[in-house]
Amino acid sequence: MADISVPCWNDVNIDDLCAGARLIAFDLDNTLARSKKPMKDDMAECFSALTSLIDVAVITGGKYALLKSQVVERLTGQANRANLHLMPTSGTRYYRWDGANWMQVFAHDLSEEDRAKAYESLERNARGQNIWLTHVWGERIEDRGSQITFSALGQLAPTEAKETWDPTNEKKNRLARAVAADLPHLEVHPGGASSVDISEKNVDKSFAVRELADILGIKVDQIVFVGDRMDPDGNDYPAARAGTRAVKVTCPNDTVKLCGGIIASLSR
Repeated sequence: MADISVPCWNDVNIDDLCAGARLIAFDLDNTLARSKKPMKDDMAECFSALTSLIDVAVITGGKYALLKSQVVERLTGQANRANLHLMPTSGTRYYRWDGANWMQVFAHDLSEEDRAKAYESLERNARGQNIWLTHVWGERIEDRGSQITFSALGQLAPTEAKETWDPTNEKKNRLARAVAADLPHLEVHPGGASSVDISEKNVDKSFAVRELADILGIKVDQIVFVGDRMDPDGNDYPAARAGTRAVKVTCPNDTVKLCGGIIASLSR
C-alpha cells in the first residue's frame, strides 16, 4: 500500500477540514501536551471548548492514569464530558463518562504468556542493540495490561532527555522491527519519543478510530485526527491510513492554533 501524505496543520483549509466532520480525535504526547505533562492553560481552554461543540477523542499510547492527569484533570467548566472519548494504550482500552464517573467500555488485555514473551524479546533485543541503558528514570518495561511499553530511558525520564535520545527515530524503529520479528502474532510499533509498544495484533490507532466510528454510527472519513507522529513509522500514522482526515502538528502550540480555527469554523 502506498504511503499517505499527511498535511501539516497550517497547510489545510479549516472550513474544508471541518465540513461534515463528526469527531475530532487527538494524540496526546507532543500533540495536546508534552510527554507526561498536563495540558497547559491555553490548550485546556481550547480542548474544553471543543467538547462543547462536537465529539472529541484522545487516543494515546499512554496508560489511563496519565490520560487522567494530563487531560481529564485539566478540563475547564466549559467541557462537556459526555462528548469525550478516552482511549489509552493505543486504543486497546476505551472509557466514557456515565454522568458521574469514567467507566471502562472495553479492554483488549494481553495473555500472561504473551506478556512474558514481550518482556523477554524487548530486553534481549535492547541489550543486543546496546540500548539497554545503565541509568534509567523509573520503570523500563511497563505492563499496562492491554499493552507492554518499553521506555529506553525509563517511564520517569525528563522530557528533554526523551526528545533528544533518538531524534531520527532510528533506535526505536530498529528495536520495534526486531521485536516484531520475534512476535509476529502481536502488534509492535514505535511509541513516543523513546518507547516501543506491544499489543494484540491489529489493535492500534487504526483499530481505535474504526471502533469509534462504529460506536458513534459515523464514517471513518468523518473523523479528523490530529497527531505529531504522522510519518509511516509513527504511531499516529495508522489513523491516517485508516481513512481519517489526518493532520500533522509538531507540538502543542500548533494544536492550540489549529483548535482555535476548528472552534471558529464549527461555531459559524
